[in-house]
Amino acid sequence: MYTPRAFAETDLGELDRLLARDPFVTLVSTGPDGKPFASHLPVLYSREGDRILIEGHWARPNPQATHGGAALMIVHGPHAYVSPGWYADKEEAARVPTWNYAVAHLDGKLEASTDEAFLASIVDRLSIRHETAIGSDWRYEHDREAHRGQLRGIIGFRFVPDRIELKFKLSQNHPAANVRGAAQALREQDDLRSREVAAMMLERLDRRPPD
Repeated sequence: MYTPRAFAETDLGELDRLLARDPFVTLVSTGPDGKPFASHLPVLYSREGDRILIEGHWARPNPQATHGGAALMIVHGPHAYVSPGWYADKEEAARVPTWNYAVAHLDGKLEASTDEAFLASIVDRLSIRHETAIGSDWRYEHDREAHRGQLRGIIGFRFVPDRIELKFKLSQNHPAANVRGAAQALREQDDLRSREVAAMMLERLDRRPPD
């Protein structure tokens, strides 16, 4: 991923935040034919210090379940269009449109598993995480044959990244007045992503030494 120094983020706490916000990733691997293959999957994320573990599952017919080995996982954060009309110096600096966003690329290795206990744990934890979030109460019940039987339709995976790249492109290369102007305009947009980007921009501006 192309990451200018101004946009590079090294705090793994920011990765925690991205995956807490949206634990739905793009997983890219290479098949036997040498071509890249992508899946879009909900995942379970945990971190102890610098050690990260990401777990999930594929539908059994998904070709990616047979790949294993090296893979790239893309974690998507909020993103928003930024108009040059929002900058304080738009005329004298001849500013142009851009896009602000936060994203993470994780390189690591996939380990597939068909162990029933592991699959049951994945389904159980995913359902608890997302059912709770929407105020619903469906739960995986391992004692029910109908539920256990569904496990035959999936293959689980563990993913341990050995390289993590975080890119937070949030107008850090602009004067503070431009950041404030763009953030204020984004806060007034009628969509959550724009407001999230605005909050991230202002957080980083608060950490910046005065211009």
